[in-house]
Amino acid sequence: MKTVYFVRHAKSSWDNPGLKDRERPLNQRGKRDAPFMAKLLKGQGLQPDKLVSSPANRALTTATYFAEALGQERTDILVIDRIYEAYADDIINIIRQLSDEWKIILIFGHNPTFTEVVNRFTKNYISNIPTCGIAQVEDSVENWKDFGSKEAKVKAFYYPKQYFE
Repeated sequence: MKTVYFVRHAKSSWDNPGLKDRERPLNQRGKRDAPFMAKLLKGQGLQPDKLVSSPANRALTTATYFAEALGQERTDILVIDRIYEAYADDIINIIRQLSDEWKIILIFGHNPTFTEVVNRFTKNYISNIPTCGIAQVEDSVENWKDFGSKEAKVKAFYYPKQYFE
C-alpha cells in the first residue's frame, strides 16, 4: 500500500509585486493555516516516510511547518524542481520515480495541478483544493512505479476553512 498526501501550499502574500512568483512568501493566514493543518495530521498519528516539495518559497515554507510538526528535519525535505509549474501527468511521473522504501509521502505543490491530479482518484468531484488543503490518496500497489492504479482512491480531504471562519 502506498499513500500520498497532496498538500497545496498555504496562502501566499502578494504584498510585494516585484517578487518573482517562486519567491512569494506566506501571508499571515498561511502562517496560521500551515502549522494548524500539520498538527491536524500529527494528531491522527501520521508518520510520513518522506516530504517532497516544489522549490517555490510558499510550498517549501509550508513543507517546513509540516516537517517541524511531524518531527522531521527541514533538511530532509526532498525538493524537486519539476513540481513547480508541473502538469498532472508530471506529478504522477514524479511520484512513480520515488523510492519504494517510502510507504507514505507528503507532496507540497500548486494548483490547478493538484486539484486535477486528485480528481483522477475520486468520484466526488473536487472543484478546488484550497490553499493548505490536503487530499489523502491511497493505492494498493507495492511499488511507486505502479501508483495511480484503478484501486487508488481519495480517502480524506481537509482544508482550513473546515476549522476556521
